[in-house]
Amino acid sequence: MTAEADPPTVAPLTSIEYEDLVRRELTVDLGAAGDITTDAIVLGDLQAAARVVARREGRVCGLECAVCAFRLLADVRHTVMHGDGADVEAGTVLAEIEGPARALLSAERTALNLLGHLSGIATATRDLVRIVAGVGHAQVACTRKTTPGLRVLEKYAVRVGGASSHRIGLYDAVLIKDNHRVIAGGVGPALAAARAARGRLAKLEVEVDTLEQLDAALQAGADVVLLDNMSISDLEQAVVRAGGRATTEASGGITPATIREVAATGVDVISVGWITHSAPALDVGLDFSTAD
Repeated sequence: MTAEADPPTVAPLTSIEYEDLVRRELTVDLGAAGDITTDAIVLGDLQAAARVVARREGRVCGLECAVCAFRLLADVRHTVMHGDGADVEAGTVLAEIEGPARALLSAERTALNLLGHLSGIATATRDLVRIVAGVGHAQVACTRKTTPGLRVLEKYAVRVGGASSHRIGLYDAVLIKDNHRVIAGGVGPALAAARAARGRLAKLEVEVDTLEQLDAALQAGADVVLLDNMSISDLEQAVVRAGGRATTEASGGITPATIREVAATGVDVISVGWITHSAPALDVGLDFSTAD
């Protein structure tokens, strides 16, 4: 049984966050010679209209990025019917685009690649959030396991899906992982060094693989503990041992089939890497007609 929830209100992306990426993608696709198929077949002054259509049910994300692809190639007009955050059924028209036929055809794949990918992330995230709704109090989050070059957009898609971001990059949160522990000589020394460098107001998170490592992290004053690939039984014990002294985050191998059970352990956060790097794209298409 899943719970329905209203789509979240998320601040839209600004063009500075995606325009360069869209331009690079168009540059790769067009190369030095341009769209040789379209240029050979379509008259340069022909105008056309097209509809962006969802081929299956899902949550829309990345529509402005898609429109940007068309606008970078020509002066186009567009009307958005269902923007980012909207839940739509198969066959729903998301937007209408009008302009030079060559530009619409040449930008089609770049636009749909971005829209389908980001909508797929938002849809997968939404589904996970729905699964855990009403079970415990855990918040779903994504990780830094993102597609190279797409991190800002993918983390935006997660927010559109109703979840949060673990951290954007290495610069905005301290997370002491297993290799940090090895190099520092253990959980305690690693936490002490991080605390000395960042000060008392900074929150420090440490990744632990065992309950013994958890005890050491709690004793050393960790603010957040990442419980990596722990069994359900160990997660339950970890929550009890933490006793509210630190935020508990479950991570590793979590799927739609297991996330509800993980949430029931009482952890505070459930981080999932695949929703950014491996979520299936939403099937979207562009249906053309010749403009009057």
